[in-house]
Amino acid sequence: MSELARVPVSSVPDAEPLRIEGGPDGICLVRVGDSFHALADRCSHADVRLSEGEVDPEECSVECWKHGSAFSLIDGAPQSLPATNPVAVYQVTVDGDQVVVSS
Repeated sequence: MSELARVPVSSVPDAEPLRIEGGPDGICLVRVGDSFHALADRCSHADVRLSEGEVDPEECSVECWKHGSAFSLIDGAPQSLPATNPVAVYQVTVDGDQVVVSS
């Protein structure tokens, strides 16, 4: 497992995507309550940052602002059209007061 990024837990807002550097496309880091999720920060349908979209905490998904495709924060699977391909999902752990994203 390779560490891609490390950020303070306090810098990750609840139910709002946060772009952090790491991986080939950047990382869309999302906190939903006490859970943290990390996806590649690029919609599989269009070259758009998912970190600029909206989080649905009840569905545990993030929606691309450009065409409305939603992606599962759990497995990166598209939840709505027009996207049909998943986005990469990264491993997330909490190490003390740090969120660690790994591939």
